[in-house]
Amino acid sequence: MTANIFIGGGGVDYADPQDLSLGYANRHGLIAGATGTGKTVTLQILAEGFSNAGVPVFLSDVKGDLSGLAKPGTPDHKLHRPFTERATKIGFSDYTYHACPVTFWDLFGEQGHPVRTTVSEMGPLLLASLLELSEAQEGILNIAFRLADEEGMPLLDLKDLQALLVWIGENAKSLSLRYGNVSTASIGAIQRRLLVLENQGGAGLFGEPALELADLMRTDENGKGRINLLAADKLMNSPGLYATFLLWLLSELFEELPEVGDPDKPKLVFFFDEAHLLFDDAPKALVDKVEQVARLIRSKGVGIYFITQNPADVPEDILGQLGNRFQHALRAFTAKDRKQLRMAAETYRENPRFSTEEAIREVGVGEAVTSMLLKKGIPGVVERTLIRPPSSQLGPITKAERAAFMAASDMAGKYDETLDRKSAFEMLKARADKAATEAAVAEEKAEEADTPMLREFNAARRYSGKGVTRSTSRATRSSGGFGEAMTKMVVKELTGVTGRRMVRGILGGLFKGR
Repeated sequence: MTANIFIGGGGVDYADPQDLSLGYANRHGLIAGATGTGKTVTLQILAEGFSNAGVPVFLSDVKGDLSGLAKPGTPDHKLHRPFTERATKIGFSDYTYHACPVTFWDLFGEQGHPVRTTVSEMGPLLLASLLELSEAQEGILNIAFRLADEEGMPLLDLKDLQALLVWIGENAKSLSLRYGNVSTASIGAIQRRLLVLENQGGAGLFGEPALELADLMRTDENGKGRINLLAADKLMNSPGLYATFLLWLLSELFEELPEVGDPDKPKLVFFFDEAHLLFDDAPKALVDKVEQVARLIRSKGVGIYFITQNPADVPEDILGQLGNRFQHALRAFTAKDRKQLRMAAETYRENPRFSTEEAIREVGVGEAVTSMLLKKGIPGVVERTLIRPPSSQLGPITKAERAAFMAASDMAGKYDETLDRKSAFEMLKARADKAATEAAVAEEKAEEADTPMLREFNAARRYSGKGVTRSTSRATRSSGGFGEAMTKMVVKELTGVTGRRMVRGILGGLFKGR
C-alpha cells in the first residue's frame, strides 16, 4: 500500500515519475481524448492502482474489453515486449503481471449479477429525465409519488407505478381539486413512455432485492479494493437508461455515506465512461443535480472520474472541479476543433518546456498530457507523460471465464432471484377485488328480493294494494315520493349486472392478465 499511484514517466526522456496522490484522488478527475488514443488503458491502469491501494472502484465497461482486469497479463501476449520496454524506459522497475479482484454486474443480469433499485429510490426527478417527460407530465409523476407516500403504497417496480397512474386517471376529477389539473392525456403519455422503457429492457432495473451500496465498497482477503465492473455494451443501446442509472448511483452514495472530510485515500472511486451522455440535452435541473453531487460528494470520500472524447462535453461548472487530468490527443480538423483544443490547453498550468496546445495535438497513442494535484491541492505543472503498461490482461476475457468468476463470487445468489412483495400493484388490486365482491353480494341480495309479484308491480301490470302503504299524514306520503323512488332505481341499477360490470371495468379490469 502506497500513498501514490504511479501513472507513468514524464519530463526529459520520460524519466520523471508522474504520480497521483491518494490524498487528493477524491478531488475528481478527467480522462479525455479522441477515439483510439489510449483512454481505455489509462482507465485500466488507474483502476489497477486504486485496487492495489485498497480502494474499491466502480466503472462501466462500455466496449466490453475491461473484463481483462480479472486476469493477469501473460508473457506470450503480442504486446509483452513493448510493455516491458516501456516499463524500463519510464523507470517502472517492479512491473509484474497480476490480476485484480473483480465483481461483474449487469442491469440485464446476463453478463454479471443483476443490479436493481426501486421506483421510489429512483425518485421523480431522475425518472422524469429517463422518460423524457414534459413539465406537465413531470408534475403528474410528482403527484403519483406524493400519493404513494400518503397512501402507504410502496413503488417498487414499473407495474406498481403503472397501476397507480391508472388509479389517478380514474380519480382525476377529485384529485384535481387538491393537486391542480390532472390530465388523462398526460397520464397516457407517461404510460407510453413506460412501455418504451419496458421494451428497452429497463423494467429489469426496478425491483427487489435492491442493490446495497456496501456491496460496492469491499476489499478482498488481501486488502485489495474490489473493482465493480458494470457490463455496458448492451446498455449503451439505451443511453438515457445508462446515464440515469449511474447518476442514481452517485446520488445514493451522496445521500447515504457519512462525511469524512479529507481522508488519506478515497472510500470509493467512480469512473463515468461516455460522460457526454449524461449532459446531452439534459434539463437544467438534472445538470444542477450533477454539479451538486460532484461538488459535495468529495467530502464523503468518493472520487468521480469522467471519461469522454472532449473536455467540452462536460459543463464548465463541473469541469472546474476536476483536479486530476489525463488529456490524450485531440484532433483539430475544423475551426470548432481548434477552438476547443485551445480552450482545453488553457485549463492547464503551463510548462515552460513546451506548448500545451501543441502537446495535446501531438501526443501519440499511450501518451497523455497530465496534471495531478500536489500538496494543498495545487494543480501540478502540465507534463507529457508516457502511461505505464497495464499489469492485467489487455482485452476481454471469454464468456466461460466470466461465468466462472461470477459463480465463484461472494455475490452469487444474493441478487439473482427477484422478490415481489406486497406493494402498490397488489394493494390496488386488492381494492378492486373488494369492490367487485361487494358489487356481486349486493346484486345477489337484490335478486333474492326481486320476486315476480314485485316485478309486475314495478312494471304497473298488477295492483293489489300490497305494494303501497296508505297514510293520511302528508309527511308520510312525501317521504315515499318521486325522489325516493328514483334513488331506489339508481341503487338497483348500480347493484345489478350493469353496475357490477362498471365497477369491475373501472377497478378490476386493470389487473386482467397480470
